[in-house]
Order: sequence, then C-alpha cells, then structure tokens
Amino acid sequence: MARGAHPPCPWPVITRRQTNNVSAEHQKEGDTSATAMANNSSRIGFKGVEDLGGGMTAGFQFESGIDPRTGASNGYARQSEVNLSGGFGMVRLGNFTSESYYATADYISMHNHDTGSSADALYAYPARDTSKIAYRTPSLGGATVEAGVSLHGQPSGTGGKNSLDLAANYEIGALGLGAGYSRLDDQRQFAVRASYTTGPFVLGAYVQRDKNVFIANGGNRTNLRLAVAYMVDASEFHLNVGRAGKYSNVSDSAATQFTLGYNYNLSKRTKVYALYTRINNSQGASYGVGTAGDDFSSVALGVRHNF
Repeated sequence: MARGAHPPCPWPVITRRQTNNVSAEHQKEGDTSATAMANNSSRIGFKGVEDLGGGMTAGFQFESGIDPRTGASNGYARQSEVNLSGGFGMVRLGNFTSESYYATADYISMHNHDTGSSADALYAYPARDTSKIAYRTPSLGGATVEAGVSLHGQPSGTGGKNSLDLAANYEIGALGLGAGYSRLDDQRQFAVRASYTTGPFVLGAYVQRDKNVFIANGGNRTNLRLAVAYMVDASEFHLNVGRAGKYSNVSDSAATQFTLGYNYNLSKRTKVYALYTRINNSQGASYGVGTAGDDFSSVALGVRHNF
C-alpha cells in the first residue's frame, strides 16, 4: 500500500434524516369544533449503506415517530428494515409501508405528503407492514416491480393470515404510471395511477377498487382521486379531490373529500403552508370521523422542515 493510503473503511456510510411537520388547526367534526396544534407524521431516523464490492450493497433504515409538541417518541416503530441490493435487484426485510400505496396514492397527495388532517381519508389500505419480506426488480427500461409478503407469525392452525403486496411503477419522461394490489384475508384492494408534469403544472389521478377494507362484509367499493398543482417560483397551489362510492352491501356509504392548499418554500428543506380540507360523509359513511354521517373540516397553518 502506498504511503499515505488508507484501507477501505469497514463501516457503512450513515446519515440522519428528520422531518418536523406541525400545524395549528381549527377543526370541526359534526357539530363539535376545536382549535389545537397537530403533529403531522414528524419523525427522525437513520439510514446507512455499506459497499460490499462486486456491485452489491447492504443497507438499513430505522425511523422513530416523534411529536414536536411534547418531545415524545414511539421508539423505532416506523420504517425499520435491512436490505441487500445489486444487479439482481433488492431484497428487503423488516417493517415498511406497502409499496402498492407508494405506487398509487402517495403520488397524488402532493400538498402535504399525505399527512395530518388533509391526508387521503378514502384510500383503502389492507396491507400489514410488519415482519415483511419483499423483492424489488432492477429498473427495466424505466419499470420496476416489487412483491412483498408480511408473515402473520402465529402457530399453524390458529387462523393467522399472511398479507400480500404487489406494486409496479413505470416512468417515461414526464409521464408516470403505477399499479398496486394488496390483500389480507377477505380484505383486498387494487389501484392504478397516472401522473404527468407539463410546464408549471403537475397532474395526477388514481382509481381504486377495494373489498371489505373500511367496513367488515361491506362488499365492493370504487374510489377515485384527482390532483393538480401549479408551481411558480417558491409558491405551490394545490387542489385535491376524492370520491368514494358506496359499499355494495352498505346503504348511503359514499363520501367526498377535497383539499385546497398553498405551500411557500422558504428553502429546499423548509416550507410554510395553509390548507383547507373537508370530508362530506353520507349517512352510512364515517371517513375521518367517529360517528357515521358526520362531516369533517379543517383549516390548518403549518411549517414543515427536513434535515
């Protein structure tokens, strides 16, 4: 070894990631109003990558949910995984969010990253995230596919069910396409998504079909969401509208949700925002509320900071 040279570092490169997202809100549920401060999925975490040579890497990520209002945390109960990557793709093990959700609904919730009172209340999410094993293909001409199984971890004969999750993404220039399927026992969902960027506009939509997810034995339901964003300088203007049809076995179970939003980016890491969200429930629907038939609304002013 030449003088002054050093052997490769045996430790992975580790970085810290933190998001603080807090808002002051006036909310109304049914006839009850309240003004409070809300924590919108704030978190802190660590991730690392080790170069194993030969084009292979090992990685990990651990995240803890935190509440900036009180300083409390939930331990590392958010994303926690280890993975191996290479020319073969990626193998993941741990606790992580359904890729079928990321391939569809996550793309459409642009205004506040699908968090807090303005989060998509109509998307059906039957997947289990814990004890998961997943495989993601390498990019094949802009397309990737991921398949995952969440193990129930119960002795045979006790009735435990594994959770299945499948996702596909395809990116070609300004157009993005996605599809996702997940299933847990008699609950299941399938969704497709399209997103497109043209000049200062970002457009997106998904359509979802689910069975029994929000209501046991509720039957089938179709859910549609549209989103448009207009970006100019540091400003973002957002409109997001969703419509959930009624479940086939439950009368008056349809609902509509919409959000109007404005974000102002103070930097690449920090933005302030104002949001108005409303959910209109039919008599048999309880999206975002505790009592069927009640409506929900929220006016929020917040700050989101990443570091």
